Amino acid sequence: MSLRAVAFSEKVVAMSSDASPAPQPQPEPPPPAWEPLSPLDRRILGVLVEKQKTSKTADSYPLSLNALVTGCNQKSNRDPVFELDEIEVEEGLDALQERGLVTRVTGGRVDRFRHELYAVWTSAGPELAVLAELLLRGAQTKGDLRTRAARMAPIDSLDMLDEVLEPLVKRKLVVYLTEPDRRGAVVTHGFHTANEITQLKALHAGAPVSVSDPGTPVLRSAPAPSPAADAKLTAAVAEIDALKERVAILEAQLADVRKQLGLSPA
Repeated sequence: MSLRAVAFSEKVVAMSSDASPAPQPQPEPPPPAWEPLSPLDRRILGVLVEKQKTSKTADSYPLSLNALVTGCNQKSNRDPVFELDEIEVEEGLDALQERGLVTRVTGGRVDRFRHELYAVWTSAGPELAVLAELLLRGAQTKGDLRTRAARMAPIDSLDMLDEVLEPLVKRKLVVYLTEPDRRGAVVTHGFHTANEITQLKALHAGAPVSVSDPGTPVLRSAPAPSPAADAKLTAAVAEIDALKERVAILEAQLADVRKQLGLSPA
């Protein structure tokens, strides 16, 4: 090889060694760590989302303080049932407003309150319906969650629910308390404290497992109701719950009117 060829080869090697390394793909950012919510905070936010999604008239949402108290103390679709007064709910609203989760709407006869969770949690309609049910009732099986959340958003099957849950789980807005593939898998919202999550996982550790697991005996259960009977029962329960909610809204609106007119409660 000539001296010129050797010099050229050495120059090429030197240039290649000086070249910048290929850029490495950046890892995905970790999901946010959500600040825990108190039981009162959870109830207020759950009620605001529920009423926003189920209200039949424009004047039913945002909620007045009185309507919000009524919704927080509602006996249907709640676990546990609370007995809160206006002062307690106002204190919860103040804390949630400081965190940007709730906004006070002024300018009407009474102040009203709306949630800001679409923006803060960047959640779509079905996702927010699922979160609202978890905030209102706490941990529950996916089957129960689908049935209950369907009154606020169309979730027609467990497969559809899984599609809704997937991004929520990735962002830690929803937490599995059991193995996701187990029959009767249990989920909860991601706003518990770490200690609460530990206790809930221990509580639900005995949840039934999938029948595909050959190492675990499966108890014989009673025959399941027919699809037609189950559908009728679900529809009847949903209708009763809707009527109860409508009565609660009307009672709250009547109480607002009496308060504005200076009349004593009925």
